[in-house]
Amino acid sequence: MKKIVYSSKAPEPIGPYSQGVIFGNLLFLSGQIAIEQSTGTLIMSSVADETKQVMENIKFLLDEAKTDFSKIVKTSIFLSSMEHFQEVNRVYASYFEGNYPARETVAVSGLPKGVNVEISVIVALN
Repeated sequence: MKKIVYSSKAPEPIGPYSQGVIFGNLLFLSGQIAIEQSTGTLIMSSVADETKQVMENIKFLLDEAKTDFSKIVKTSIFLSSMEHFQEVNRVYASYFEGNYPARETVAVSGLPKGVNVEISVIVALN
């Protein structure tokens, strides 16, 4: 049976999907973009600031599910351009303490609201 994960601190979904779903011992978090929930502001002052807001949104959802970044087993990073790869990597890495999750990073032709970064994760809850 699946259980929906919702945090009022993370951005509201902008479509027909849940912020997160627990199924068995896995948590699947939908792709997060750099919307600051408290103000509704899209953070795009720099790719680093954008990535930091994305990671903070992921943290809010992990907190709601009573877990943390150390339990993430897989991430998917979508970029508007591979030119952002190094900067995103630098901010992304700061949220982990070694034992990084498996990951793919791809450049796509477009992301919601014209953002540069979207990240989704899969978390092991055991």
